[in-house]
Amino acid sequence: MANLKSAIKRNRQNEKRRLRNRVYRGQARSFVRDAKTALLEENLDEARASTLKAVKALDKAAEKGIIHKNNAARRKSRLMKQLAALESEKA
Repeated sequence: MANLKSAIKRNRQNEKRRLRNRVYRGQARSFVRDAKTALLEENLDEARASTLKAVKALDKAAEKGIIHKNNAARRKSRLMKQLAALESEKA
């Protein structure tokens, strides 16, 4: 346990931030999971909609610094690549 006043305050701040960040990280994970499920089921309309939701959630998390911007870009790229493959397969 922290003894210094500044360390105690820093722990309080970190806990607040952790709880706030959890929301955005969890949303991003959920939307990415939904998008992957829709892509595996090969439901084009649902896959397109859920992929766009996932991209938005990843962008928001990266914007807030919760995940690194390159991490978000990599995950978005992989999702869009899978969506493009599904669209070309269905066309």
